Amino acid sequence: MFDLGWAELLVIGIVALIVIGPKDLPMVFRNVGRWVGKARGMAREFSTAMNQAADESGVRDLQRTIKTAANPVGSAMDGVKEAARDVTSSLTDLDPDSETGKMAAEKAERAENARKIQAATARAQAERKAKEAADALKKAEELEAAAPPPAPSKDS
Repeated sequence: MFDLGWAELLVIGIVALIVIGPKDLPMVFRNVGRWVGKARGMAREFSTAMNQAADESGVRDLQRTIKTAANPVGSAMDGVKEAARDVTSSLTDLDPDSETGKMAAEKAERAENARKIQAATARAQAERKAKEAADALKKAEELEAAAPPPAPSKDS
């Protein structure tokens, strides 16, 4: 919007030096600095007030709702992550000797085992696909080697 580069500031400084004079220039720059500081403070205060008003009026909730409508999968994953975080924090608060604590420990162990199984399955699938690709490459090379050489063209 209103942008001043070094070249513009240099021109303004030279003009100010000529018009105001070297004697009064420091006082003018000090007053301009104070004015700019007050303007920045007012802008900061206005911005803070607008953010507080947005929080109070529910604009943040509306923004979250629009985000959910625009990206339902992402917002669902955020909800799942938040729920998992809540469950994890509640599980750590349980007494390990209680029945609920034992069940929670068993559940955590089952979840860890399921994660290990999924990782092993993914690894096995990747190895299988790599083997299939190697077999297909070997077969293609064999077919290429067994193919007859191309016939000479009539122009030779």
